[in-house]
Amino acid sequence: MNIYVMLKQTFDTEERIVISNGQISDDGVKYVINPYDEYAVEEALLQRDAHGGTVTVVSVGPERTAEALRTALAMGADEAVLIDGDSIPGDEFSIATALAAYFGQQSVDLILGGNFSVDSGGGQVAVRVAHLLGLPHASSITKLDIAGGKASVQRDAEGDTESLEVALPAVFTAQQGLNEPRYPSLPGIMKAKKKPFQRLGLGDLGLTEANVAAKTNRLSLSLPPERKAGQILKGDLAQQAADLVQLLRTEAKLI
Repeated sequence: MNIYVMLKQTFDTEERIVISNGQISDDGVKYVINPYDEYAVEEALLQRDAHGGTVTVVSVGPERTAEALRTALAMGADEAVLIDGDSIPGDEFSIATALAAYFGQQSVDLILGGNFSVDSGGGQVAVRVAHLLGLPHASSITKLDIAGGKASVQRDAEGDTESLEVALPAVFTAQQGLNEPRYPSLPGIMKAKKKPFQRLGLGDLGLTEANVAAKTNRLSLSLPPERKAGQILKGDLAQQAADLVQLLRTEAKLI
């Protein structure tokens, strides 16, 4: 099987977000593989080990993204591809267009990705890629079984579970609970240095900057307002209830 994983590098989830001049500051910030993409990488490795084939991790981003791709190689992926993101906006349409152009040049059996990225949270890229390639898609999967050219999946459906059977090739996004991602081992880290690592630009994909022009424009960016300190209501229950209603009416403006 030719298995591909769409991977994004994001802020470490424990990093403190600082906004400077309308932009998120990345001074001294630690970057990691998007946590949901780790589930996708692990599932790709499990499916390869069960059915044979290769796992290729693909990312659109700046040069620093190579670190995340090498981590995936150390986990056990066979090859990595970094599509230069300097001329590609962070818009989901733009990213999906570049990825779809790459996948369109490959022989694909299975494409995996994270349910969403923890930085933007859009959850659009995989769906857009599936649409551009004309492939079936299922999101938020928590189980994946492949046999006879078909994939049987279970997906998280707002607290319930939905079971689907999808013909391959197809695109799936991983939800927490699909598996338990492995840690890169020392031998894996050493082997990763010798694995194929390809760098591509727009020209290699047959695209121009006009093809990936953003469809959205961010007008502003700000942190949410600081929360006010909580209040402790005093008195008997009747007095507390009266005070609560008064606060909901005058301060919260809820009634």
